[in-house]
Amino acid sequence: MSGRFVRSSKYRHVFGRPTRKDQCYDNLRVSNNAWDTNLIKANPRYLSVNWEAGGGGAFAVIPLNERGKFPERIPLFRGHTAVVLDTDWNPFNDDLIASGSDDGKVFLWRVPEGFTLRPNADPDDIQDIFPVGKLSGHPKKIGHVLFNPAAENILATASGDFTIKIWDIEAGAPKLSLKLGDIVQSQSWSANGSLLVTTSRDKKLRIWDVRQERPAHETNGHSGAKNSRAVWLGERDRIATTGFSKMSDRQLALWDMRAPREPINGFKTLDSISGVCMPFWDEGTGCLYLAGRGDGNIRYFELENDKFEYLSEYKSGDPQRGVAFMPKRGVNIHENEVARAYKTVGDSLIEPISFIVPRRSEMFQNDIFPPTTGLKAAMGPSEWFAGKEAIPPKISMASLYEGEGLKEVVGVEDKPTETLGSVKPAEPTPKQVETKPESPKKVPDPVEPTPAPTPVARPEPSMKEQGASMAAMVNKFADEEEEAEPADDDSSFEEIPKPVERPARTPGTESPKPNLWKQEPAEKPRPAVTETPPSPNHSPLPQTTPGAATPTLAAEPAISTSGAVAADAMQREIETIKSLITEQTKTIASQANQMQSLTAEIESLKAKLG
Repeated sequence: MSGRFVRSSKYRHVFGRPTRKDQCYDNLRVSNNAWDTNLIKANPRYLSVNWEAGGGGAFAVIPLNERGKFPERIPLFRGHTAVVLDTDWNPFNDDLIASGSDDGKVFLWRVPEGFTLRPNADPDDIQDIFPVGKLSGHPKKIGHVLFNPAAENILATASGDFTIKIWDIEAGAPKLSLKLGDIVQSQSWSANGSLLVTTSRDKKLRIWDVRQERPAHETNGHSGAKNSRAVWLGERDRIATTGFSKMSDRQLALWDMRAPREPINGFKTLDSISGVCMPFWDEGTGCLYLAGRGDGNIRYFELENDKFEYLSEYKSGDPQRGVAFMPKRGVNIHENEVARAYKTVGDSLIEPISFIVPRRSEMFQNDIFPPTTGLKAAMGPSEWFAGKEAIPPKISMASLYEGEGLKEVVGVEDKPTETLGSVKPAEPTPKQVETKPESPKKVPDPVEPTPAPTPVARPEPSMKEQGASMAAMVNKFADEEEEAEPADDDSSFEEIPKPVERPARTPGTESPKPNLWKQEPAEKPRPAVTETPPSPNHSPLPQTTPGAATPTLAAEPAISTSGAVAADAMQREIETIKSLITEQTKTIASQANQMQSLTAEIESLKAKLG
């Protein structure tokens, strides 16, 4: 035994796929300003790009469906008197965007309907876009703008005056102010919009109770002199930070927001590259993407048991200065794209990169596309300032896959989307249970104990790994063509197991497993059981019950139909399968115990050697 174990993960084979140059966004002028922001931001309809413009500040908005090389003169979003440092899209309105500038102003913009970068007009007649709102209150440059992810029209702006102001953009005034005492390097909201985490030049990590205008926690962050970044890990109570050590090694750290004195498992050294790591969190997959500023690589990790497990790395020879990630509702579900990044190349081109889970199934993959945040806020600005906390309602990714638009999911946040669809089909199940006792009304009392095997059948499919063994056990009832399918073990694609036709079951064991198998097999076995009653007596009905093996042998001479014999053989096969499943469960449990003991031995050996 080599002593090496491979960690099981759905995302172990995720790979990054670049885009052909003719499908990229070319002939751009990305800002050369040295301020440390992401330079670009994305939503499902547009890209915003900090623009290198003379005579004031500007940024460009690029419709995602317009690709290729753009003309020299395009309509820009102008209005600032100094360079634009950061932009952010409104999470609940894809046409609204905020910008912060070196002139100390925050402008609000609305993308015009039918906006295009290739208008049918002469270059001299192209009209720029002007702001629809202005927020004034900071005396110095505004380096970061960030919308609240749960409350509508709440905006956080970080300024060179060492403060963060919280704006109600409907009222056009700052309602709250957070005093840091140094330059803010990054900020990130919690999922319910009540807390804000910041990193700053004084090397402090602060978690703010925003509406109390004070830090709930303050601790020492990365000790290096270069910039650090922080990102809130979605709906979890965890925060990830990237930064540098005193020796200028790039680091990654995971923090518990309730006790952030020290990072969980300490600071993890990544490499010795000098560029800042830009962290991006994907709530649907539980993966963290780190894009290096100044290099062309994007590495990604999966968070499991409070540890970042390295998955893989997208490598490119084209360095990036700016990176943006698409919100989950904008990815291509039909290609199993779990994330999409946009990176700047040479300050003149933006290249999309798709991160794909390699699967061959043509069906919707509900295990990698759980419900995600939609376009509806959890609360309004007045409710948020009054102290309300809530998570925005989720939308079904399955409805996007089917082309049905945004459909809100009610009451379920963590379960896969398809389980919601199974609520309606689950209603006929009690009706089936009610109709089954109607036929045994003609039979004496011994039929009533038939529901007894139900609790025994429930724990059998407790582990997903039994799916493969179950398929092997019931292959006697499958078609020969299905058995002859090639395994394709050498393929890099993950094969999705198809639902297996199950043999006929007794009325007591049909209903407990609606989620593990498709509903079609559950309906087909029913005629196999109901074929036996055509005999003159009602005695064949007890033959289908698990506890009636002895009466079956006694009544066999009185049955002349071949259907009763087939039902008896089917019953014996079912009992055999049940016994095999029980043995398989015991074997799996013993193997799990052996794995635990071996893991403990390895850890003890590592401790002795280390």
